[in-house]
Amino acid sequence: MNIPFYKMHGIGNDFVIIDNSVNNIELNERRIKTLCDRRYGIGCDQLIILSKPKDSNADIYVRFFNEGGDEAGACGNGSRCVAGWLHHKYQRKEFTLQTNAGLLPVEVIDNHTMKVNMGQPRMKWQDIPLSRDVDTLNLPLSGDPAAVSMGNPHATFFVEDLSTVDPVFSGKMLEKDPLFAEGANIGFVQMLDRQSMRVRVWERGAGLTLACGSGACASVVNAVRRGFADRYCEVKMDGGNLIIEWDEETNNVLMTGAVHFSFTGQFDLDNYPL
Repeated sequence: MNIPFYKMHGIGNDFVIIDNSVNNIELNERRIKTLCDRRYGIGCDQLIILSKPKDSNADIYVRFFNEGGDEAGACGNGSRCVAGWLHHKYQRKEFTLQTNAGLLPVEVIDNHTMKVNMGQPRMKWQDIPLSRDVDTLNLPLSGDPAAVSMGNPHATFFVEDLSTVDPVFSGKMLEKDPLFAEGANIGFVQMLDRQSMRVRVWERGAGLTLACGSGACASVVNAVRRGFADRYCEVKMDGGNLIIEWDEETNNVLMTGAVHFSFTGQFDLDNYPL
């Protein structure tokens, strides 16, 4: 059976999108890993599965799967790509995505620029979640990181010079620290001024990516909490830039950035056994 797919990226963070409301394909860890593999499959940082929403207030139900086969609660760049996909299909300017992290309203700025309301950050230790009650602004780890959840857990390390950090070595080590009850995305941030920063993120289950939308949001939230940044920041990542605004009135985090279609195609499901 041939299954259509869409390959998209948000500032280099790339996704394979499958409309499962049409195909209804079965998924397991083996199939997800192979589809995401850049040698044996299509290749992507995450697989996005779309289906009919369970919530009447949503336009579509979105699930995000890391290349390791595990499911993520939220993905900022992926959410923007889904918004771009919906805009291409329906030519509307506003949509609501149902995710495992909640409902995410999205706004189409232009054909290649989407704004996603990522919701309110969660800063209590049990909501991130951490394995014990500690100060989430100053975790008891070397490097003094701060932690927050943007629908998925993030630890943010502030450094003087990002070029001196090996995010692969440190990320692999820190991702599964016992303090993180479900693992964590590990971000490294160099402040440039109060309204701009450089960020690199080791993503839980995906490794080092060119960009991480929820990681950009977490970096700004934790920088504001530490007193390093204003609530409106440009986040410079390896794949491009995002604008992050932590709205003081609503407490919501808004993320604006580019999305692009790479290509479309189809694959034979029989080549990806369960």
